[in-house]
Amino acid sequence: MLDGVRRALRDLAAGGVPVPDPSDRDRVLVCSSAGGGLRIAVVGYERLVTAEAGHRVALSAGGKVVHVASGPLDGAAVRALRASRPDVVLLVGGTDGGNAEVLVHNARRLARARTAVPVVVAGNRDAREEVAALLASTGRRFVVTDNVLPRIGVVEPRPARAAIREMFLRHVIGGKGLSRGPLFASLVRAPTPDAVLSGVQVLAEAAGEDVMVVDVGGATTDVYSALTPEGEDASLRKDVVATLWHARTVEGDLGMRWSARGVLGAVAAERLEPEDPAGLAAWVDRVSEDPQRLPATPGERRHELRLAGLAALVACRRHARPPGPGESPRPLVNVRHLVGSGGVLRHATPAEAEELLGAVLRDHGGGWRPPADARVAVDTAYLLFAAGLLARDHPETARAVARQVLDPAAAGRDRRRRSRAAH
Repeated sequence: MLDGVRRALRDLAAGGVPVPDPSDRDRVLVCSSAGGGLRIAVVGYERLVTAEAGHRVALSAGGKVVHVASGPLDGAAVRALRASRPDVVLLVGGTDGGNAEVLVHNARRLARARTAVPVVVAGNRDAREEVAALLASTGRRFVVTDNVLPRIGVVEPRPARAAIREMFLRHVIGGKGLSRGPLFASLVRAPTPDAVLSGVQVLAEAAGEDVMVVDVGGATTDVYSALTPEGEDASLRKDVVATLWHARTVEGDLGMRWSARGVLGAVAAERLEPEDPAGLAAWVDRVSEDPQRLPATPGERRHELRLAGLAALVACRRHARPPGPGESPRPLVNVRHLVGSGGVLRHATPAEAEELLGAVLRDHGGGWRPPADARVAVDTAYLLFAAGLLARDHPETARAVARQVLDPAAAGRDRRRRSRAAH
């Protein structure tokens, strides 16, 4: 796992850039989704309230939510949770000062369950001591943090995100033997999706405007947004589970290779009518059977871009729509920058990327309000994760890196300036 780190440092040194020792964790910042990424199970009280809040927070923490349970766990529910093979369980339940019975009951069941999965407790603060005592009594690995839903309509994701990140670093990266010796685990600061979300937040701050990012990958299509609440949204929490203004959604059935067939299913469900559906379906069959295959003809390239465009469109619709009955859609109309990411977009021509992302902005029949006046860009140098890693300790550098996503010419100028300084 350290091969890429060492090669990057060698390439920098060959270009005349002074580089640190690979073991210097204060200067070598790494993110990783190694080991299959972070698999999170959410256990909550009420499906549409605390479990939903936990689900949203888990997604924003850079994890893939593989299971959601609500209400008092019984034997069947514990078996279903165990079968989902989570890396971390996020245990939530009750607002602060509210009902604590279900949270305590579920802590007791998890304490006795035949699983060694670590637990992040982010529920009713009045039950913290009892929950901690139950988990500690059977030697469970756990951490207790602030409630994700302290009051109805208020979601507080940051403490739980930080705790999940710590569990990822300690038990997923550090506990799966992904590299010889402890060095790799000591360098990794965050799951890659969590670093990207932080980078999106930095980009929105640097631009002074709302940002949405759609990352089309081989297995999933992720959508990130960093929004500024306006009007009554700035002071009122209208929904039972409020909007996360810095959010990520993961669509596990939308991808360019391993989930390509899922795109066709989603397109049918959305009643979209792609051009040349038979040719697109044939291409999907080929890449599903051979995920390493790349387009070799102009026709295959058209199908590849069409597949990416459909994955991006459906993922953005899902990101925007209300998560539950009676709730508000995500307010994306004021987004000023729609940024594309993923290999297919990074290797597309500017005209191809403009057309693909422009289709998202013209999607006025999708049950959501697309951004009204957004500019499109592509993170061609894959800088958002780097901005996210730099954000905490080097905020000015992080903003400078993020701004290059929207101004590629600035990236070139900056590289030439650093090269001249090095020589």
